[in-house]
Amino acid sequence: MRILGIDYGDARVGVAVSDPLGMAATGVRTIKNTGKKKLLAELSELLKEYSPETVVIGMPKNMDGTEGFRAEATRKFADALKEIYSGNIEFTDERLTTAEASRYLNFTNTRGKKRKAVIDTVSACLIVESYLSKNVGK
Repeated sequence: MRILGIDYGDARVGVAVSDPLGMAATGVRTIKNTGKKKLLAELSELLKEYSPETVVIGMPKNMDGTEGFRAEATRKFADALKEIYSGNIEFTDERLTTAEASRYLNFTNTRGKKRKAVIDTVSACLIVESYLSKNVGK
């Protein structure tokens, strides 16, 4: 039951994957979002490599639980992802994942360019872990 998690952003897209047993998440990479065609091509390669049962996309919600303009962009991305992936696509609340990823990177003393390069991947790991904690064993 492999899960692929995506932290979608206008500039960067973080990708993480669960282990085959659905127990833990591992960061895969951060992809520079330079356009739909190139992004989908890179994601297609990762989908072939990991063959996930489900793709989980972090849904950016406002603190009051409502969806704003970022949520709309994320839904459009999910629709585009359906062009290359016919499996299950789900959303999970990603409120505070970037803040949590930032705390983790502070703890590990990751700074500067290295931090910018990995924060989206760490966020994607948190998205996968959140999904697994709510759905494994149900």
